[in-house]
Amino acid sequence: MSSSSESTTPPAARRPRKGRRSPKPPRLEVDDVLVVKGRRMRTAIGGTVVGNVMEWFDFGVYGYMAIMLSQLFFQTGSESLDLILSLLAFAVSFLVRPFGGLVLGPLGDKIGRQKVLFFTMAMMAIATALIGVLPTYADIGVWAAFLLYALKLVQGFSTGGEYAGATTYVAEFSPDRKRGFYSSLLDVGSYLGFAMGAGAVALTHLITAEVWGPDAMLNWGWRVPFLLAIPLGAVAIWFRARIPETPAYEATEAEQAAEAQGHGAAAQAGEDDSSLHARKGPRAIVKHHWRELLIAIAIVAATNTAGYALTSYMPTYLGSEFGFNEMASAAATIPSLLILCAMIPFVGMASDRFGRRNLYFTAAIAAVVLLLPAFWLMHQSSFFAIQAAMVMVAVPVALFIGPSASALPALFPTAARYGAMGIAYNVSVSLFGGTTPLISQTLIELTGNSYMPAIWIMAFAVIAGIAVIFMRESAQRPLLGSFPAVETTEEAIDLVEHQEENPLLNTSEMPIVVPEELEREIEDALDQPGAGLPTDAAGAGDAEPSAKA
Repeated sequence: MSSSSESTTPPAARRPRKGRRSPKPPRLEVDDVLVVKGRRMRTAIGGTVVGNVMEWFDFGVYGYMAIMLSQLFFQTGSESLDLILSLLAFAVSFLVRPFGGLVLGPLGDKIGRQKVLFFTMAMMAIATALIGVLPTYADIGVWAAFLLYALKLVQGFSTGGEYAGATTYVAEFSPDRKRGFYSSLLDVGSYLGFAMGAGAVALTHLITAEVWGPDAMLNWGWRVPFLLAIPLGAVAIWFRARIPETPAYEATEAEQAAEAQGHGAAAQAGEDDSSLHARKGPRAIVKHHWRELLIAIAIVAATNTAGYALTSYMPTYLGSEFGFNEMASAAATIPSLLILCAMIPFVGMASDRFGRRNLYFTAAIAAVVLLLPAFWLMHQSSFFAIQAAMVMVAVPVALFIGPSASALPALFPTAARYGAMGIAYNVSVSLFGGTTPLISQTLIELTGNSYMPAIWIMAFAVIAGIAVIFMRESAQRPLLGSFPAVETTEEAIDLVEHQEENPLLNTSEMPIVVPEELEREIEDALDQPGAGLPTDAAGAGDAEPSAKA
């Protein structure tokens, strides 16, 4: 600012300069700390987990029925091509996910997490149930395949907002010190839903074969697991209708109201979309958070190539390589899925204690070390050897998944978290995770090498390990752009009293509205070289908290 400008501009009219740091960060008050009561938190997390069970139930059903559905909907004269077309239907639902994320993610930042999660659950349940009443190729010819693809597209669009919203919701409802544990329960629901889908297929196959004969499953029994989405979806929708909005979102809403009056943190920071507390559309998210998006995409790719190989692709692999039917595939994989469900909460707890980054590094190493031996063991053709191999695959899957529901949302500020998660998660799952069954089977067909799925997963594990080097640690810290979250009022009081000595707090990243009487003091400080409030969310995301130990 020039000297002439200083002489003509009254101090009260000066606005903060961008890109400079205040010599004295705003102080946290007890009323700012989010106290998440146990009962409300359990209701919120439980309602979200139930919805995730429903989403992955469909993945489980379709994954274990892929070979049978290839006979029902695709009759090209080539069994291998029919199977690839059946797996393509699975992949198609993932290819449309980014569009669902682009629409539903920013919508969740605008109207709230709860409303969008209710919508995605209803859409998913309806589409899954409708697959159960589709006519087959024998009824209407090639149009049956198009109808199947259309419903998988509807599922993909809805799930584009489901997992991104669910992780955002649970992360924002969890106390900082236990976010890894509580958020990991979301993925327990995911894999429990998958195991339920596998179990539904196996049980239906067993009952129909025993009561109506071996052809009953192919004739009409395949519809039953899909139609189970009706009662399961009704329960999930009932729970979703009763979950509250997250405290972090409500706090950001209050900040947005203050900003509209010119007193919010974003308004005081310059009122542009680079502010940590400003809502952002897809273009602004990419502009200001491109580094965090790339980190998240790499981690999600590694997590889901391994996860979908274990779940959605393994039934196909066991069927095509070893001749297992749907019931045998389920019997071989369900135990490993249940073991995986048991491991995930402990991994989430460990991430709270040892850090998200350390767990991700361990996951990458485990994938590189264990996957090739696991696939070798699988080829010994013993039923128990296959189960042991599945458990070996489940270990890196658990290590990747356990921290993810807490670590990925923490990369982005609250005002743009749902939208950013919608982009990062869905782009990665669409390109790499959901296409794993299709790509794995295609690689085997092209190369004749049945170990190609393991090599595919290992490559992404290495990429994720490199990406984690550039990720900032978020364990036991407040979410970026949010106030601290605790379980009791006493914990909130203690945190405020000792905030200056706490290396995990950075109040300049929180949506603290600076009192009017301090505005002029801060504005005067902003005229000094090196002073000012942080305005760039990306810059804040790259740096460690200023008081880090």
